[in-house]
Amino acid sequence: MKAGQILVVGGAGYIGAHMVNALLRTNYDVVTLDNLSTGHRDLLPGGALIVGNLGDAGLLDHIFSSHRIDAVMHFAAYSLVGESVANPLKYYHNNVAQTVELLDAMVRHSVDYFIFSSTAAVYGEPRKIPIKEDHPCNPTNPYGATKIAVEHMLKDCDSAHGIKFVALRYFNAAGADTSGKLGERHDPETHLIPSILKVAAGERQHVKIFGDNYPTPDGTCLRDYIHVNDLTQAHLLALEALFEGKESTIYNLGNSRAHSVLEVINTARKVTGHSIPAVAAEPRPGDPAALVASSEKIRSELGWQPSYEDLETIIETAWLWHQKPASG
Repeated sequence: MKAGQILVVGGAGYIGAHMVNALLRTNYDVVTLDNLSTGHRDLLPGGALIVGNLGDAGLLDHIFSSHRIDAVMHFAAYSLVGESVANPLKYYHNNVAQTVELLDAMVRHSVDYFIFSSTAAVYGEPRKIPIKEDHPCNPTNPYGATKIAVEHMLKDCDSAHGIKFVALRYFNAAGADTSGKLGERHDPETHLIPSILKVAAGERQHVKIFGDNYPTPDGTCLRDYIHVNDLTQAHLLALEALFEGKESTIYNLGNSRAHSVLEVINTARKVTGHSIPAVAAEPRPGDPAALVASSEKIRSELGWQPSYEDLETIIETAWLWHQKPASG
Protein backbone atom coordinates (compact mmCIF):
# COMPACT_ATOMS: atom_id res chain seq x y z
CA MET A 1 0.00 0.00 0.00
CA LYS A 2 1.25 3.48 -0.85
CA ALA A 3 0.04 6.09 1.63
CA GLY A 4 -1.72 9.31 0.76
CA GLN A 5 0.06 11.52 3.28
CA ILE A 6 2.09 10.97 6.43
CA LEU A 7 1.54 13.31 9.38
CA VAL A 8 4.86 13.84 11.17
CA VAL A 9 4.28 15.34 14.60
CA GLY A 10 7.43 17.10 15.77
CA GLY A 11 8.86 17.04 12.26
CA ALA A 12 10.88 20.23 12.69
CA GLY A 13 13.08 18.70 15.39
CA TYR A 14 16.32 16.79 15.04
CA ILE A 15 15.03 13.29 14.34
CA GLY A 16 11.73 14.53 12.93
CA ALA A 17 13.41 16.62 10.22
CA HIS A 18 15.58 13.69 9.19
CA MET A 19 12.40 11.58 9.04
CA VAL A 20 10.65 14.12 6.82
CA ASN A 21 13.71 14.09 4.58
CA ALA A 22 13.66 10.28 4.34
CA LEU A 23 9.92 10.23 3.59
CA LEU A 24 10.27 12.83 0.84
CA ARG A 25 13.17 10.90 -0.68
CA THR A 26 10.90 7.84 -0.73
CA ASN A 27 8.18 9.86 -2.52
CA TYR A 28 5.73 10.11 0.36
CA ASP A 29 3.71 13.28 0.81
CA VAL A 30 4.36 14.79 4.23
CA VAL A 31 2.47 17.11 6.55
CA THR A 32 4.45 18.32 9.57
CA LEU A 33 2.78 19.49 12.77
CA ASP A 34 5.19 21.28 15.11
CA ASN A 35 4.78 24.09 17.64
CA LEU A 36 8.41 25.11 17.02
CA SER A 37 9.13 25.28 20.77
CA THR A 38 12.21 23.12 20.21
CA GLY A 39 11.97 22.55 16.45
CA HIS A 40 13.28 24.80 13.69
CA ARG A 41 11.36 25.86 10.60
CA ASP A 42 14.54 26.11 8.53
CA LEU A 43 15.47 22.48 9.19
CA LEU A 44 12.40 21.19 7.36
CA PRO A 45 13.47 19.91 3.94
CA GLY A 46 10.00 20.17 2.40
CA GLY A 47 6.36 19.18 2.67
CA ALA A 48 3.63 21.20 4.38
CA LEU A 49 4.22 22.75 7.81
CA ILE A 50 1.38 23.44 10.24
CA VAL A 51 2.42 25.33 13.37
CA GLY A 52 0.49 24.20 16.43
CA ASN A 53 0.22 21.73 19.29
CA LEU A 54 -0.54 18.04 18.98
CA GLY A 55 -3.00 18.42 21.86
CA ASP A 56 -5.16 20.97 20.01
CA ALA A 57 -8.25 18.90 19.19
CA GLY A 58 -9.71 21.52 16.82
CA LEU A 59 -6.48 21.83 14.88
CA LEU A 60 -6.16 18.04 14.66
CA ASP A 61 -9.71 17.77 13.31
CA HIS A 62 -8.83 20.39 10.69
CA ILE A 63 -5.66 18.54 9.67
CA PHE A 64 -7.35 15.14 9.39
CA SER A 65 -10.32 16.65 7.54
CA SER A 66 -8.30 18.64 5.01
CA HIS A 67 -5.55 16.08 4.33
CA ARG A 68 -5.76 12.40 3.43
CA ILE A 69 -3.62 11.23 6.34
CA ASP A 70 -2.96 7.49 6.29
CA ALA A 71 -0.38 7.26 9.07
CA VAL A 72 1.04 9.32 11.92
CA MET A 73 4.65 9.46 13.10
CA HIS A 74 5.12 10.94 16.57
CA PHE A 75 8.39 12.72 17.48
CA ALA A 76 6.97 15.56 19.60
CA ALA A 77 8.04 14.51 23.09
CA TYR A 78 10.14 16.40 25.59
CA SER A 79 13.22 14.27 26.14
CA LEU A 80 15.59 15.72 28.76
CA VAL A 81 16.03 13.22 31.58
CA GLY A 82 17.20 15.74 34.19
CA GLU A 83 14.42 18.18 33.37
CA SER A 84 11.86 15.40 33.63
CA VAL A 85 13.04 14.64 37.16
CA ALA A 86 12.82 18.32 38.14
CA ASN A 87 9.54 19.03 36.35
CA PRO A 88 7.64 15.77 35.85
CA LEU A 89 4.23 17.35 35.22
CA LYS A 90 5.58 19.18 32.17
CA TYR A 91 6.53 15.78 30.75
CA TYR A 92 3.28 14.03 31.63
CA HIS A 93 1.30 16.89 30.10
CA ASN A 94 3.21 17.06 26.82
CA ASN A 95 4.26 13.45 26.33
CA VAL A 96 1.15 11.69 27.62
CA ALA A 97 -1.88 14.01 27.87
CA GLN A 98 -1.34 15.62 24.46
CA THR A 99 -0.76 12.21 22.87
CA VAL A 100 -4.19 11.20 24.20
CA GLU A 101 -5.65 14.02 22.10
CA LEU A 102 -3.72 12.88 19.04
CA LEU A 103 -4.91 9.28 19.38
CA ASP A 104 -8.46 10.46 20.05
CA ALA A 105 -8.39 12.45 16.80
CA MET A 106 -7.07 9.42 14.93
CA VAL A 107 -10.01 7.39 16.22
CA ARG A 108 -12.47 10.10 15.17
CA HIS A 109 -11.02 10.23 11.66
CA SER A 110 -10.32 6.50 11.20
CA VAL A 111 -6.54 6.82 10.85
CA ASP A 112 -5.20 3.39 11.70
CA TYR A 113 -1.38 3.48 11.57
CA PHE A 114 0.97 4.98 14.15
CA ILE A 115 4.77 5.01 14.43
CA PHE A 116 5.95 6.02 17.89
CA SER A 117 9.35 7.42 18.85
CA SER A 118 10.03 5.59 22.12
CA THR A 119 13.22 5.21 24.11
CA ALA A 120 15.58 2.85 25.89
CA ALA A 121 14.81 4.87 29.02
CA VAL A 122 11.71 2.68 29.48
CA TYR A 123 14.01 -0.12 30.72
CA GLY A 124 15.61 1.76 33.60
CA GLU A 125 18.71 0.15 35.10
CA PRO A 126 19.19 -2.95 32.93
CA ARG A 127 19.47 -6.40 34.47
CA LYS A 128 21.17 -7.84 31.41
CA ILE A 129 23.19 -6.42 28.49
CA PRO A 130 22.38 -6.28 25.60
CA ILE A 131 18.77 -5.38 26.31
CA LYS A 132 16.02 -7.26 24.47
CA GLU A 133 12.46 -6.03 23.98
CA ASP A 134 11.12 -8.44 26.62
CA HIS A 135 13.40 -6.96 29.30
CA PRO A 136 11.33 -5.64 32.26
CA CYS A 137 10.44 -1.97 31.97
CA ASN A 138 11.25 -0.05 35.17
CA PRO A 139 12.10 3.50 34.12
CA THR A 140 14.22 5.50 36.56
CA ASN A 141 12.96 8.91 35.44
CA PRO A 142 9.67 10.54 34.41
CA TYR A 143 10.79 10.82 30.79
CA GLY A 144 11.01 7.05 30.48
CA ALA A 145 7.80 6.67 32.47
CA THR A 146 5.89 8.86 30.01
CA LYS A 147 7.14 6.83 27.07
CA ILE A 148 6.07 3.50 28.53
CA ALA A 149 2.71 5.07 29.40
CA VAL A 150 2.17 5.90 25.73
CA GLU A 151 3.21 2.39 24.71
CA HIS A 152 0.52 1.03 27.05
CA MET A 153 -2.01 3.43 25.51
CA LEU A 154 -1.11 2.25 22.04
CA LYS A 155 -1.67 -1.39 22.99
CA ASP A 156 -5.07 -0.49 24.40
CA CYS A 157 -5.97 1.56 21.31
CA ASP A 158 -5.03 -1.38 19.13
CA SER A 159 -7.35 -3.66 21.10
CA ALA A 160 -10.22 -1.17 21.26
CA HIS A 161 -9.95 0.76 17.99
CA GLY A 162 -7.71 -1.25 15.66
CA ILE A 163 -4.91 1.33 15.57
CA LYS A 164 -1.85 -0.61 14.49
CA PHE A 165 1.45 0.73 15.79
CA VAL A 166 5.17 0.20 15.90
CA ALA A 167 7.02 1.64 18.89
CA LEU A 168 10.73 2.11 18.24
CA ARG A 169 12.83 2.23 21.37
CA TYR A 170 15.85 4.35 20.48
CA PHE A 171 19.10 4.07 22.25
CA ASN A 172 21.33 7.14 21.58
CA ALA A 173 20.49 8.89 18.32
CA ALA A 174 23.51 10.68 16.89
CA GLY A 175 25.10 11.95 13.72
CA ALA A 176 23.70 14.01 10.87
CA ASP A 177 22.60 13.61 7.28
CA THR A 178 25.62 13.14 5.02
CA SER A 179 24.51 16.08 2.85
CA GLY A 180 25.53 18.41 5.68
CA LYS A 181 22.17 20.19 5.36
CA LEU A 182 20.51 18.58 8.40
CA GLY A 183 21.78 17.97 11.89
CA GLU A 184 21.29 18.32 15.61
CA ARG A 185 20.44 21.76 16.97
CA HIS A 186 19.09 21.99 20.52
CA ASP A 187 18.91 24.91 22.94
CA PRO A 188 20.13 24.05 25.47
CA GLU A 189 22.26 21.27 24.01
CA THR A 190 22.56 18.33 26.42
CA HIS A 191 23.40 15.40 24.13
CA LEU A 192 26.95 14.19 24.40
CA ILE A 193 28.24 14.21 20.82
CA PRO A 194 26.99 17.69 19.83
CA SER A 195 28.17 19.02 23.21
CA ILE A 196 31.64 17.66 22.49
CA LEU A 197 31.64 19.09 18.97
CA LYS A 198 30.60 22.52 20.22
CA VAL A 199 33.87 22.55 22.17
CA ALA A 200 35.79 21.59 19.04
CA ALA A 201 33.99 24.36 17.14
CA GLY A 202 34.95 26.94 19.76
CA GLU A 203 31.42 27.47 21.05
CA ARG A 204 32.15 26.01 24.51
CA GLN A 205 35.25 25.87 26.66
CA HIS A 206 34.92 22.25 27.78
CA VAL A 207 32.62 19.24 27.85
CA LYS A 208 31.26 17.90 31.12
CA ILE A 209 31.54 14.23 32.05
CA PHE A 210 28.52 13.54 34.25
CA GLY A 211 29.85 10.89 36.59
CA ASP A 212 33.16 9.02 36.43
CA ASN A 213 32.57 6.38 39.09
CA TYR A 214 30.01 4.12 37.41
CA PRO A 215 30.55 0.32 37.47
CA THR A 216 31.98 0.39 33.93
CA PRO A 217 35.53 -0.22 32.61
CA ASP A 218 36.55 3.46 32.70
CA GLY A 219 33.97 4.71 35.22
CA THR A 220 31.89 6.64 32.69
CA CYS A 221 28.48 5.71 31.30
CA LEU A 222 28.19 3.23 28.46
CA ARG A 223 25.80 4.00 25.64
CA ASP A 224 24.80 2.55 22.27
CA TYR A 225 24.96 5.19 19.52
CA ILE A 226 22.82 4.86 16.40
CA HIS A 227 23.00 7.14 13.38
CA VAL A 228 19.92 9.25 12.78
CA ASN A 229 19.63 8.07 9.15
CA ASP A 230 19.62 4.46 10.34
CA LEU A 231 16.77 5.42 12.67
CA THR A 232 14.75 6.90 9.83
CA GLN A 233 15.36 3.83 7.67
CA ALA A 234 13.92 1.69 10.47
CA HIS A 235 10.85 3.94 10.57
CA LEU A 236 10.32 3.50 6.84
CA LEU A 237 10.52 -0.28 7.20
CA ALA A 238 8.09 -0.19 10.12
CA LEU A 239 5.67 1.97 8.15
CA GLU A 240 5.71 -0.38 5.18
CA ALA A 241 5.22 -3.35 7.50
CA LEU A 242 2.06 -1.79 8.92
CA PHE A 243 0.75 -1.00 5.45
CA GLU A 244 1.35 -4.63 4.50
CA GLY A 245 -0.84 -5.80 7.37
CA LYS A 246 1.74 -6.67 10.03
CA GLU A 247 0.59 -6.66 13.64
CA SER A 248 1.56 -4.02 16.20
CA THR A 249 4.93 -4.52 17.83
CA ILE A 250 7.92 -2.95 19.58
CA TYR A 251 11.51 -2.84 18.37
CA ASN A 252 14.80 -1.71 19.86
CA LEU A 253 17.00 0.49 17.70
CA GLY A 254 20.71 0.45 18.41
CA ASN A 255 24.00 -0.76 16.99
CA SER A 256 24.54 -3.21 19.90
CA ARG A 257 27.93 -1.63 20.59
CA ALA A 258 28.87 -0.08 23.93
CA HIS A 259 30.88 3.15 23.92
CA SER A 260 31.87 5.01 27.07
CA VAL A 261 31.75 8.77 27.45
CA LEU A 262 35.54 8.89 27.47
CA GLU A 263 35.70 6.78 24.31
CA VAL A 264 33.33 9.16 22.54
CA ILE A 265 35.42 12.16 23.59
CA ASN A 266 38.64 10.54 22.42
CA THR A 267 37.08 9.57 19.08
CA ALA A 268 35.86 13.15 18.61
CA ARG A 269 39.38 14.41 19.32
CA LYS A 270 40.66 12.15 16.53
CA VAL A 271 37.94 13.21 14.07
CA THR A 272 38.19 16.96 14.70
CA GLY A 273 41.88 17.32 15.47
CA HIS A 274 41.01 19.42 18.55
CA SER A 275 42.05 18.75 22.13
CA ILE A 276 38.46 19.09 23.53
CA PRO A 277 39.03 19.72 27.26
CA ALA A 278 36.79 17.65 29.56
CA VAL A 279 35.88 18.21 33.21
CA ALA A 280 34.22 15.89 35.72
CA ALA A 281 30.74 16.76 36.99
CA GLU A 282 28.19 15.15 39.28
CA PRO A 283 26.13 12.31 37.79
CA ARG A 284 22.76 13.35 36.42
CA PRO A 285 19.74 11.99 38.28
CA GLY A 286 18.08 9.07 36.53
CA ASP A 287 21.05 8.12 34.31
CA PRO A 288 21.66 4.33 34.16
CA ALA A 289 25.27 3.13 34.03
CA ALA A 290 24.85 1.23 30.76
CA LEU A 291 22.29 1.04 27.96
CA VAL A 292 23.12 -1.25 25.04
CA ALA A 293 20.55 -2.66 22.63
CA SER A 294 19.84 -6.00 21.17
CA SER A 295 18.41 -5.15 17.75
CA GLU A 296 18.08 -8.76 16.62
CA LYS A 297 14.29 -8.55 16.43
CA ILE A 298 14.04 -5.71 13.89
CA ARG A 299 16.95 -7.12 11.88
CA SER A 300 15.28 -10.53 11.57
CA GLU A 301 11.66 -9.39 11.15
CA LEU A 302 12.08 -6.29 8.96
CA GLY A 303 15.54 -6.83 7.48
CA TRP A 304 16.87 -3.62 9.01
CA GLN A 305 20.61 -3.18 8.58
CA PRO A 306 22.35 -0.04 9.85
CA SER A 307 24.71 1.68 7.43
CA TYR A 308 26.65 3.73 10.01
CA GLU A 309 27.75 1.30 12.72
CA ASP A 310 31.21 2.76 13.33
CA LEU A 311 31.41 5.46 16.03
CA GLU A 312 34.04 7.42 14.13
CA THR A 313 31.80 7.59 11.04
CA ILE A 314 28.84 8.73 13.14
CA ILE A 315 30.91 11.53 14.66
CA GLU A 316 32.31 12.51 11.27
CA THR A 317 28.80 13.15 9.91
CA ALA A 318 27.95 15.22 12.98
CA TRP A 319 31.19 17.21 12.68
CA LEU A 320 30.39 18.04 9.05
CA TRP A 321 27.11 19.56 10.24
CA HIS A 322 28.62 21.41 13.23
CA GLN A 323 31.01 23.26 10.95
CA LYS A 324 28.05 24.79 9.08
CA PRO A 325 26.58 28.18 10.14
CA ALA A 326 23.10 26.58 10.27
CA SER A 327 24.16 24.27 13.11
CA GLY A 328 23.98 27.20 15.54
